[in-house]
Amino acid sequence: MKLGAFSISLAVKDIHTSKAFYEKLGFSVFAGDIERNYLIMKNGDSIVGLFQGMFEKNIMTFNPGWDQNAQTLDSFDDVRAIQEHLKQNNIALEQEADANTSGPASVVLTDPDGNHILIDQHV
Repeated sequence: MKLGAFSISLAVKDIHTSKAFYEKLGFSVFAGDIERNYLIMKNGDSIVGLFQGMFEKNIMTFNPGWDQNAQTLDSFDDVRAIQEHLKQNNIALEQEADANTSGPASVVLTDPDGNHILIDQHV
């Protein structure tokens, strides 16, 4: 099963302070809109999303269909196939993709330690 590009999405208190901090670590803005309280920052293949006021906890994010540069892959496992695999392995899902659709969709689950995982397909 291929989950796609990986990033961590951080629930931050002050996006400007967090942006400055991650810039000091060598990250630069890759995508997002600071006026809308979110930025995607990148350092090499490492991606950190900064989100102010959008969710309570940090989230591990996987993007099927994308590489680490948000470029569409020629071949990837669709989020609905990943969802079916998770269900067959008795993994509880908090949010499911509509199995009768195609294209962008997402699945949300929580690991045994309470960490949120978002599998978010944009293509």
